[in-house]
Amino acid sequence: MSAAEGPLVVGVDSSTQSTKVLVVDAATGRVVASGQAPHTVSSGAGRESDPRQWWDALRAALHQCGEAAREAAAVSVAGQQHGLVTLDAEGEPVRPALLWNDVRSAPQARRLVAELGGPKAWAERTGSVPGASFTVTKWAWLAEHEPEAARSVSAVRLPHDYLTERLTGQGTTDRGDASGTGWWASTTEAYDEEILARVGLDPALLPRVVQPGEVAGTVRDIHDLPFSKGTLVASGTGDNAAAALGLGLRPGTPVLSLGTSGTVYAVSRHRPADPSGTVAGFADAHGDWLPLACTLNCTLAVDRVAALLGRDREAVEPGTTVTLLPFLDGERTPNLPDASGLLHGLRHDTTAGQLLQAAYDGAVHSLLGALDLVLDQDADRTTPLLLIGGGARGTAWQQTVRRLSGRPVQVPQAKELVALGAAAQAAGLLTGESPAAVARRWNTADGPVLEAVERDEETLTRISGVLSDAAPLLERGC
Repeated sequence: MSAAEGPLVVGVDSSTQSTKVLVVDAATGRVVASGQAPHTVSSGAGRESDPRQWWDALRAALHQCGEAAREAAAVSVAGQQHGLVTLDAEGEPVRPALLWNDVRSAPQARRLVAELGGPKAWAERTGSVPGASFTVTKWAWLAEHEPEAARSVSAVRLPHDYLTERLTGQGTTDRGDASGTGWWASTTEAYDEEILARVGLDPALLPRVVQPGEVAGTVRDIHDLPFSKGTLVASGTGDNAAAALGLGLRPGTPVLSLGTSGTVYAVSRHRPADPSGTVAGFADAHGDWLPLACTLNCTLAVDRVAALLGRDREAVEPGTTVTLLPFLDGERTPNLPDASGLLHGLRHDTTAGQLLQAAYDGAVHSLLGALDLVLDQDADRTTPLLLIGGGARGTAWQQTVRRLSGRPVQVPQAKELVALGAAAQAAGLLTGESPAAVARRWNTADGPVLEAVERDEETLTRISGVLSDAAPLLERGC
C-alpha cells in the first residue's frame, strides 16, 4: 500500500444483506483498503435480521482492511433505513430487527394515518405519509403483536444507530435517518411527542439527534476492532442520504438507485410534503432535504425472474407486449403492501427474453412514475439522471432506464457510494468541510454520459393501464 497523502477515514455501509467497509484517503478520495462480510435476512412471514450479525460483519470487514483500518482518524456508519432495533437494559437485542422491507405493519400504518388526521396532516407534520416501511408502524405492530417484548425494551434504535452506539457507547442518530421513522417532525426537526404517545413509545428510549458536522463520539476501548481508542465517530446516516453525500449531490440533480430496493431522489432546498404518500419527505445529512420515492422490488426481483426463466440477467429481448409487475415482496410505490407479482398479455410467441425485459420494464416504470414528484418544479429536465447501485453497471438496466425515461443517463465510476458518503462524512470531521464538498473534491460523480433516446411512451402507457385495471386485485393480495 502506497503512502496516503492525507489522514485515513473509514466509511461503513451496513445494508440489507452485507456490510461493506472502505478505508479512504481524506485528501484524495483514493480507496486504500476495503472489506465486506455478509449477513442474513429471514425468509419467513416477515423480513428480520439479528443486529449482532451486523456487528460481526463490521468486525470481519474491518479486519480484511488490515493495517489501514488501524491508522484511521475518523469513522462513520451508514445503514439501511427504517429498521426497528429494540434493545434491553444491557444493550442486547430484545428480538431480531424488523427491516424496512417487512410489510406486516401495513394495517398499523393505515390505522395511524387515519387516527392522526389523514395523509395531508401527516405529510405536513412529518414530511411523509407512513407506510409499512416506516419505523413508527413497526413499533405499533410490535406493541400489538408482541406486547411482552415491547414492555422489555429499554432503547429503540435504527440500524446505523445500533452500530454507532456500539462504537461510542452513546445513543445517537442523525436528522437524515430520523426523518424516516415517522416520529420525527420535519416542521420542528424534533421528535413528535403526540405521535410517540399514540404508539406508546417513551421519548427517553430514543437516541439524541446529532446535528450535521457534529461529532457523535469517539471509539471506546474495544479490543476486537482495529480502531484506536479515541478515534472520532461521525453521526452517520441512512443509506440514501449517505449515497447523496457520496455523490456530492447538488439540488436538482436526480438520482435513480438500483439495489435490493429501487429509489429515486434529489436534494432540495424546500421541505417536501406530498399528501399522496408517493414521495417521502426525508431530511438529508447536510441540512437540506431529500425527497425520495422507493420501491421494494428492484434488482432482486428481476434476478428472481431471470432465475425462474433459466436465463442470465442480461439475456433480454426486445419487442415485448407483455406486462410483468414484479411485486414479489408486496410494493411500496405504488402502495400495495399485500400485492404479489402479476403477468399480463402472455402469448404463444412470447419468448423468455421478452418476459425478462418485461420484468425490467415493470421495475423501472414504478420508479420513473415518481421522478417528477421528487424534482422541484423548476428543475432542469435535461440534467442527466445519475444511475447508481448494484444494477447501474448492467447493460439491460441502463438501456431500460434510458428508453423509459427519455433522459441522458450518467453512470458514476465510483463504486460503493453509500460507504464513500460515510467516509466523506468522517473526513468532514477532520477538515471542517461539508461532506458533499469533500465528495465533489474526490470527483465521485464522474462517469460516462449515455445520450438520451426517444421515450417509449407506448410501453409506459401499457404498464400504467394494466396497473390501473389490476389495482383492486393487487390490493387484495391476489
